[in-house]
Amino acid sequence: MKILVVDDEEAIRDSLDLVLRFEHHDVSLAKDGQEGLKALAEDPGLEVVFLDIKMPGRDGLEVLGDIREQRPDVAVVMISGHGTIETALEATRRGAFDFLEKPLDRDRVLLTVRNAFQMRKLEGENAQLRKRLSATSSEMVGTSAPLEAVRGMVAKVAPTPARVLIMGENGSGKELVARLVHDLSDRAGGPFVDVNCAAIPKDLLESELFGHEKGAFTGATEQRKGKFEQADGGTLFLDEVGDMSLDAQAKVLRVIEEQRVQRVGGSEPIPVDVRLVAATNKDLKKESDEGTFREDLYYRLAVVPVVVPPLRERAGDVAVLAQTFLQQVAEKMGREAPELSEPARKWLERQEWPGNVRQLRNVMERCVILVDGPKIEVKDLEGLTSASTAAAAPDVFRTAQSFEEFKNESERLFLQMRLQDNDWNVKRTAESLAMQRSNLYKKMDRYGLK
Repeated sequence: MKILVVDDEEAIRDSLDLVLRFEHHDVSLAKDGQEGLKALAEDPGLEVVFLDIKMPGRDGLEVLGDIREQRPDVAVVMISGHGTIETALEATRRGAFDFLEKPLDRDRVLLTVRNAFQMRKLEGENAQLRKRLSATSSEMVGTSAPLEAVRGMVAKVAPTPARVLIMGENGSGKELVARLVHDLSDRAGGPFVDVNCAAIPKDLLESELFGHEKGAFTGATEQRKGKFEQADGGTLFLDEVGDMSLDAQAKVLRVIEEQRVQRVGGSEPIPVDVRLVAATNKDLKKESDEGTFREDLYYRLAVVPVVVPPLRERAGDVAVLAQTFLQQVAEKMGREAPELSEPARKWLERQEWPGNVRQLRNVMERCVILVDGPKIEVKDLEGLTSASTAAAAPDVFRTAQSFEEFKNESERLFLQMRLQDNDWNVKRTAESLAMQRSNLYKKMDRYGLK
């Protein structure tokens, strides 16, 4: 730590300098209050000040007031050879961290420094937590009864070690709920690591989750920690856990039971301390009954189930969400955020929003980019939803020069519309079309759909 000693007695300064430097602290010295304040102003890295009370000129209590006003982040330890209870109380009232009497005891000095370090560390962690909570709460916009029920459930379960299964449609905000569980837990100071089980090829999922040793397989050119190890001391969020293979499910279950992981190609188990939060858009109970999801893993994950309502059940939140998204997108683009007219707000509340919050945000982003003027009307929204893609279809009949061109353009428009309806989730779109994902990717490449 960087420590400043302010005392008019050279012997005291030298004694503290010796004790503190022996413990590898960076020490600065000042012979009076004016010199001490100057040192603080010039070095923003100073963290602790030992400040004598009785000094020529301004006494320590006066200087303490200036320090608290100019550098409230610094811990000030008052020292005095004429200590009284009244003086100590007055110093504490003015914001002193501690009060030490002369002659100074070496062990007491070092204990005070350690306590100051712990206090600053906790204050820093609390500030980060407040920042994360503020960010998360601002993203979970809305005051509807269904959303308040989710917040209430999270507030109860987050401080416990219980595993949580978050269920809801795609785009409904499951990851925000997972982050809130983490931020309200005693693991908030640890890492929050997320992995989308649906986005990782099955043959790479185990390496992603558990890590691998160098040479474990072709392409494993170096050792790599998996998500479980990365989340040690924090929270691991398994998104779309229903898409995990049965083999990977068995290994996740083993980690839950043993609290250890074994890297691919490794032989030594590695202890991990991880809280699991999982999310899915599937009915895992039904999947477990049908044998496509392990029943024992389902019950391990679903200790506390939390259901996130779709946006169509939160109609009262739609307008305020939309305006919030307009503000966020406009700020990123350096523009003035347009306002929603009252008819536009009502129109938004009447929509089904199959893509949920994510789809609403996309539409608001289009509004910021494409709508001219300070206000958004119903006609603007109607023109920017996926219905506008369908409206373009009749043009194909007039513009296509051959049957082949007509087929290609019709297929392109159809796929674009279905991708938009599914918020550009390729897996979900392929399932809705009963099409192989690889085939859909090929067609997207062919038609330049991104």
